[in-house]
Amino acid sequence: MTADQMLISAILVATMALFLWGRFRHDVVALAALMACVVAGLVPADEAFAGFGHPAVITVACVLILSRGLQDTGAVDWLARSVLPREAGRLTSMAALMGLGAAMSGFMNNVGAMALLMPVAVQLADRLELSPGQVLMPLAFGTILGGMTTLIGTPPNLIVSGFRAEAGLGQFAIFDFAPVGVAVATAGVILVALVGWRLVPARKSATEAGFDTGAYFTELRVPEGSKAAGLTLRAFEREIEDSDVQIVGLIRNDVYLTAPHGGRHIRADDVLVLQAEVDALAEALSVFDIELEQSIVGPDETAGGNGDDDVAERAGGAAARSEADTHKHDGADRAASRDIVLRELAVLPGSSLVGRSARQMHLRARYGLNLLAVSREGTPPRSGLRNAELKSGDLLLVQGPVEAVAEFVSDTGCVPLGARDLRIPDKRMALIAAAIMLGAIALVTLGALPAAAAFALGVLASMVAGTVPLRQIYTSVDWPVIVLLAALIPVAGAMQSTGAAELLARVLVDTVARGDAVAALVVVLVTTMFLSDVMNNAATAAVLCPIALGISATLGVNPDTFLMAVAIGASCAFLTPIGHQNNTLILGPGGFRFGDYWKLGLPLEVLVVAVSVPLLLLVWPL
Repeated sequence: MTADQMLISAILVATMALFLWGRFRHDVVALAALMACVVAGLVPADEAFAGFGHPAVITVACVLILSRGLQDTGAVDWLARSVLPREAGRLTSMAALMGLGAAMSGFMNNVGAMALLMPVAVQLADRLELSPGQVLMPLAFGTILGGMTTLIGTPPNLIVSGFRAEAGLGQFAIFDFAPVGVAVATAGVILVALVGWRLVPARKSATEAGFDTGAYFTELRVPEGSKAAGLTLRAFEREIEDSDVQIVGLIRNDVYLTAPHGGRHIRADDVLVLQAEVDALAEALSVFDIELEQSIVGPDETAGGNGDDDVAERAGGAAARSEADTHKHDGADRAASRDIVLRELAVLPGSSLVGRSARQMHLRARYGLNLLAVSREGTPPRSGLRNAELKSGDLLLVQGPVEAVAEFVSDTGCVPLGARDLRIPDKRMALIAAAIMLGAIALVTLGALPAAAAFALGVLASMVAGTVPLRQIYTSVDWPVIVLLAALIPVAGAMQSTGAAELLARVLVDTVARGDAVAALVVVLVTTMFLSDVMNNAATAAVLCPIALGISATLGVNPDTFLMAVAIGASCAFLTPIGHQNNTLILGPGGFRFGDYWKLGLPLEVLVVAVSVPLLLLVWPL
């Protein structure tokens, strides 16, 4: 092993370790790996940022923008209403929802497809008398499966196609992934619709009205003269024991006490951290004359500023709060005489809220909203609601004017749960958005233009037609993914130029596959699937493609077979909530725990291997 091979191997191992650790964002880790390669002389400095102009990166960005046009014009909403049956049973409904999600994901951003269909899935779960998670997990897996069916379905496919082009074999066509991808996706949908959903833990009663996302963690301040002052924590809980409210923390003099002793007395100006269902919050407020912690919306936003007479008039509006809570899933929520609503919002991966605290958001000053509570995997934020950094998959309970909530959702990248406010689609703009997407796909399919140029032309057409507002062009792009891809492409190139990829390929062929091409194919597929479960799937594809090409060269077989195995494996992250953004997105709304995913994910991954290997050998013979 040469010095350069040892250097790139060490950088690669450190990069993968940081991906697995999860302490730092994936794009930051990828950029650090690129800089390490530049400093070590493995990547020429003048080529360090060539990845930002790579066709795969350009195509991903353009597809994200075109997907935004399909979402905002209502084209996807119309498709969902037209396709999904309203009175069908569990089998038909589950298959239709997963099939629609898979079909949408073949031509638009997977996370966007998931976000659009989540409210539909929640309503379907209520109608089928299932827990939300029993519909959300099948939907998430369906959208992931759908991504493997086309070139533009998921970033790993574009990465794989890019490596094929760099190897001198040309790019894959847009539907080259379909013969194997459609068969695998169809088999997965059938498995989950028939029996798979039964393997998903039912965390909540299916008879609960609406979509209760579980217990929230809310801060309530005890004012002077409150009935709660002087009571012990145990006595406080006893007074409202029928409401299933539990005190999980106490903040006194800015000191956070976790699980305080039940004999501790409550004082005026204490902040109680309660674990409670939404409906129980109003009762606690009214019984004890306590109030929602004001500073949760930011220390510089006082009651006299924006939102002075905020939702339900804080401590004086318990009755209005109760009414709003009771009808929180009605698109026509009202509190008192104002257009005030309560909305449960899930934080999407890539949202501008990720990594920010409630203190930093200044919701009242910017939007006239109150952040009432946060729910995260059944665990209260240890630093308190004001200072807890939000993560993807967190649930937020916000309160304010319906227009302000809609603006907040659009600006920050959240998705409302339960019933959404009705929006009349613009049929003309929806048709234009669909025509632009289909036109770009046609240009690629006919070979008239490369994918990057065709979809860039589509973005230009969207800007001219106005299907995506100009101010949203750049906000439509998931920039962390773009940076991740652009940074890892030169790193993967260094693996090839130093010979490290070929060396690792020889080791795998000689020691694991023992010279057998089919065994090597299975090793590549399973390895890609495993890595995709614990790190970003685009990063996995970028790392595995050079190795797959090296293995095929060592064995003297068709490289397309192994590249397709990488593409399939990178789209099969079903074992953990961190393997794919859609898995993370349903973690809170589904009430899932980390170990819940493999119960359905493992049988699904076994099925993928069983179906894809014979098809790969048939469609892309060695």
